[in-house]
Amino acid sequence: MRTIPGLRVTKVAVGGMDNNCYLLRCAATGSTLVIDAPAPCAAIVDAVGDGTPVAIVVTHGHSDHVAGLSELAERLGVPVRCHPADADLLPVPPASTVTDGDSIDFGAAAVRVVHLRGHTPGSIALVYDAAGQLSASPHVFAGDCLFPGGPGATGGDPLRFAMLLGDLEEKLFWPLPDLTWIYPGHGRDTTLGAERPHLGAWRARGW
Repeated sequence: MRTIPGLRVTKVAVGGMDNNCYLLRCAATGSTLVIDAPAPCAAIVDAVGDGTPVAIVVTHGHSDHVAGLSELAERLGVPVRCHPADADLLPVPPASTVTDGDSIDFGAAAVRVVHLRGHTPGSIALVYDAAGQLSASPHVFAGDCLFPGGPGATGGDPLRFAMLLGDLEEKLFWPLPDLTWIYPGHGRDTTLGAERPHLGAWRARGW
């Protein structure tokens, strides 16, 4: 659990692949945005606590990130949102879709949608910036698009890899500062500053 200006972030890792689910709770209202829905979902429901869940946002449609989606959406009583290019991968239809640049509001807080093509056609990251403009340390919930050590898997396809790395550079590494905190879909967190020196090596290796 991490408290940052305007928000409390809770990470819950569940399932055989240690999938990270993130709960973003607005400090002012208790409104809670859920990011991804791995299974089993009991620990996720428990972690919501006395917060008020408002929606589940799916970063991408791979099965390990949505295995608990049907149950979690029913138990929390909230709508599901995702990028339209991944909507057909979900076990339940989304109530609405989001695209690049959209804002998702919850209570007094909001995250901005960043479309990152390559891992899946509709992979997204969510950027939180308490200042409402570029600050010293935004927070990015990156799904499976960025990890400590490199981009997410692209199936060995050089075109998909180039697309993902290009989007990461253009939409995250170029505009955001080194202190930007990265929350991946599996494993430990990192920062853009820790990963930035390796961009050339990632491009050279092709994965």
